[in-house]
Amino acid sequence: MSFSTTTIIPPRILLGKTTTTYNNNNNDAFTLTHVLLPQPLVRGSCSISLSRTSYIGFVSKFDQTCSSSSPIMEEKDDDQKKLNLFSKSEQEKDDYSKELDVAVRAVQMACSLCQRVQDTLISKTNHQVQSKDDNSPVTVADWSVQAVVSWILSECLGSENISIVAEEDVQTLSKSNASELLNSVVKTVNECLADAPRFGVQKPKSSLGTSEVLDIISRCNSTGGPSGRFWVLDPVDGTLGFVRGDQYAVALALIEDGEVVLGVLGCPNYPMRKEWLGYQHRYHRIVSKLTPPNSDSWNKGCVLYAKKGSGKAWMQPLLNVNKMFVWPNHAKQVFVSSIDNPALATFCEPVEKANSSHSFTAGLAHSVGLRKQPLRVYSMVKYAAIGRGDAEVFMKFARAGYKEKIWDHAAGVIIIQEAGGVVTDAGGCPLDFSKGLYLEGLDRGIIACSGASLHGKIIEAVDASWGSSSL
Repeated sequence: MSFSTTTIIPPRILLGKTTTTYNNNNNDAFTLTHVLLPQPLVRGSCSISLSRTSYIGFVSKFDQTCSSSSPIMEEKDDDQKKLNLFSKSEQEKDDYSKELDVAVRAVQMACSLCQRVQDTLISKTNHQVQSKDDNSPVTVADWSVQAVVSWILSECLGSENISIVAEEDVQTLSKSNASELLNSVVKTVNECLADAPRFGVQKPKSSLGTSEVLDIISRCNSTGGPSGRFWVLDPVDGTLGFVRGDQYAVALALIEDGEVVLGVLGCPNYPMRKEWLGYQHRYHRIVSKLTPPNSDSWNKGCVLYAKKGSGKAWMQPLLNVNKMFVWPNHAKQVFVSSIDNPALATFCEPVEKANSSHSFTAGLAHSVGLRKQPLRVYSMVKYAAIGRGDAEVFMKFARAGYKEKIWDHAAGVIIIQEAGGVVTDAGGCPLDFSKGLYLEGLDRGIIACSGASLHGKIIEAVDASWGSSSL
């Protein structure tokens, strides 16, 4: 009986291996090699933890670059089946695996931070809530998440490579009457970073001081543009939902030469089971109190992410309390819905009437044949709902004078697109992320759909009814 032999290709950093040869009753032999690899992928002062992983015969190029994706291989009947997040061909041509790994860990940490702050916020008086110039509430979580994400990106990818566009600045925190708020932010940031090893990132050697926290927040001062690479962060998207204990999101995207190349969307109150989405936050809190904290229940939340050109979008649960993050953390591929019948489709729209016309979207829904009640959800959770197949349409038509910010859309757009959906402005043109902080040149509004058929019908309806609108 003949059988092929395989060669172990060592990774760039090989910390040790043990080899065991097995024989069955027919004297057929195979070799199982245990390779000790660094895990997870980190840079700078980030830690490298060790894990023992089994290989049969082959170590991928992706593993040679010290990525922490699951590298298990199987060989059967001369065919190799790779149980990994990305295919070998994708790994060889990919330029963003390292950035995606770090970004997902950063968002996971940010969501954990937000959950702790939200639990405190909805159970105590809101002394931690401030008001920005546009009168939308801002909490300790906004600045704390911005500080944590800025710190992780800089430490793991090198501060010289990091440019960040983010919603918050340090002006409010730097005011003389903001000392209590600033102290809360510093305390929250240090508590989060102390938990960093659980996410595969080394914590700071000592707690960050006030000036250090202000410094890492102030690094997020990029203005974007058509060239170069920069990150876009919305630390707490849907702040009204956050302070009310409802839906919100942490959104992080990487833009290169004006195009979104990867996006990560953390949705701490969006359960893995979609049927819980429609329940009000009070019911969420009641059920969460009845649920053991270590259970794999719906209230865990989720993180969605995608890379440009992969044709795949993924969802993983939020890391549970006291568990270690192991990439890809039970990730599963998500797809947009296959429903193209408007009568069966669910459409999402913003909760707030201030920056979206509910009356116009209601008219469009009727003319297209959308019969279900709209799902009004705070934040980019609307993009997540379409990306994972829980809804089919998202429409937003802002009132005159309102300018859409790039951080409110970048991460969600790429997730829907890679999951198989379509996102454009109301004229059918792609959203332009190359003009700075805003989506300049936006034609009337934004339309996201699970498929081209629904998308085309809505575009036609907009054209037919726009002249009679008051927008």
